[in-house]
Amino acid sequence: MSERESMPYDVVIVGAGPAGLSAAIRLKQLANEGGQELSVCVLEKGSEVGAHILSGAVIDPQSLDELLPDWRDDGCPLAEVPVTENLHWVLTRKRKTVLPHLWTPPFLHNKGTYTGSLGNLCRWLAGKAEELGVEIFPGFAAAEVLFNEDGSVKGVATGDMGVARDGTHKPDYQPGLELHAKYTFFAEGCRGHLTKEVQRIFDLRRDCDPQVYGIGVKELWDIDPALHKPGRVIHTQGWPLTETEGSNGGGWLYHQANGQVSLGFVTWLNYTNPYLSPFGEMQRWKTHPEIAAILKGAKRVSYGARAISDGGLQSIPKLVFPGGALIGDSAGFLNVPRIKGTHTAMKTGMMAAEAAFAAVAAGRSADELAAYPEAFETSWVKKELSIVRNVVPLVKKFGDFVGSGLAGITMWLEHFGLRMPFTMRHHPDHETLWRKDMVKKIDYPKADGVLTFDRLSSVFLSNTNHEEDQPVHLTLRDPDVPVKYDLPLYDEPAQRYCPAGVYEIVGEETGDPKFVINAQNCVHCKTCDIKDPTQNINWVVPEGGGGPNYPNM
Repeated sequence: MSERESMPYDVVIVGAGPAGLSAAIRLKQLANEGGQELSVCVLEKGSEVGAHILSGAVIDPQSLDELLPDWRDDGCPLAEVPVTENLHWVLTRKRKTVLPHLWTPPFLHNKGTYTGSLGNLCRWLAGKAEELGVEIFPGFAAAEVLFNEDGSVKGVATGDMGVARDGTHKPDYQPGLELHAKYTFFAEGCRGHLTKEVQRIFDLRRDCDPQVYGIGVKELWDIDPALHKPGRVIHTQGWPLTETEGSNGGGWLYHQANGQVSLGFVTWLNYTNPYLSPFGEMQRWKTHPEIAAILKGAKRVSYGARAISDGGLQSIPKLVFPGGALIGDSAGFLNVPRIKGTHTAMKTGMMAAEAAFAAVAAGRSADELAAYPEAFETSWVKKELSIVRNVVPLVKKFGDFVGSGLAGITMWLEHFGLRMPFTMRHHPDHETLWRKDMVKKIDYPKADGVLTFDRLSSVFLSNTNHEEDQPVHLTLRDPDVPVKYDLPLYDEPAQRYCPAGVYEIVGEETGDPKFVINAQNCVHCKTCDIKDPTQNINWVVPEGGGGPNYPNM
């Protein structure tokens, strides 16, 4: 067996998203200011920085202003389109009601924000990081956590390359690389594979609620220039999920640069009907007269999907452990009512970086960076998440309209400093499905190929590619569960909750059903890992560079 080579660093960061890149930049800024040498490495499983990044996105520049104050005049693509108009539509099947601005607290108004591609922002941040001396390795998937003899985290190892599906080594086999660090940051985004392991090993979720999630399905469209209004931001709630009991979510439509509109739909993954398809709901949402009118004569140019962490303050785990920290959406800092998490992710990366730099400068390594959670406790990030902590639970408990009304009242009260004397709890999304005999089957309209589409043609637009002869990265703890348990109880919901057509049951008509995993279709959204009712599906990283290749999502 080939020995793995190792490389030492002061800090290793897993994931080149906004949190990981902000941490890397801040570490190097502090080192340069202090005249010290500090080695920083960022691993990115995508083929390039930004390849796996997907967001709406409307971005609050607060953290960017702090990290790189001159970003507006320094070629940052985010500066192209400031938000100029903010609308909130409540939809019924055929109509819309515009929610007045006066009904919502000022922090929901998107004043001073920008809309654009988060992937392109990350590409720009990566350039800034490399200018400072950060080493970034795209196409290298961190596949294993390494430990010191005392149990502290030592770093990570990348996955072996050139392994066949049966586990044998192909002619181009290369063993993974070990990256050793004084501190390792996990910035994998929502439901990270290694983050799950670290949380389990160090029991980081002991004192917090379960994390809860949504799945966002996104498309980019080139629209009629006469209908394009750069900076116009629209959010919707209500239809079509109001047609299915026990479901909630909403849509977005952002007018961005180059005559494009980013649009998409988020379905909260606590839904109860196993026949619900988040992809199907997104396609149905586009048929609403108000949405369809904007897309008249338009062309769809890109597609993708990604889970998002919706739990907020009460679902944030312990942030540090011996030898490392969780930053960004790995820990779940999304502000759901604002539909924003980039600014909070960046700030948490910066706070962790400041704690790690001070520790390394003091000659420490592999201990707990207590200064990071201490900084979080007094930060604007915690204050912002505290104000909205009861919004998601209220909507889940009381439904879309009553719950939204109660949530609005609590946000106003919290905004004025009247803190609610309670924090509502979350329950795991995989426990919410009802049996198929208890619900009404949902029939989604057939795709028309103009406004609505099927999953396979959509995956084609995501530029998803995996080396077919490699171990399947969607692993089953028990291969019998899908057919023997999930199929009779839930009609195997993986067939519908996956937005990429990865899972299917074949042979049912002949009485010999088999569960098929089309792993090459996977867009790395992580929905299966979250929603599978028995938690039988475990998503692990495929060979580095595999997955979607989003150009500007």
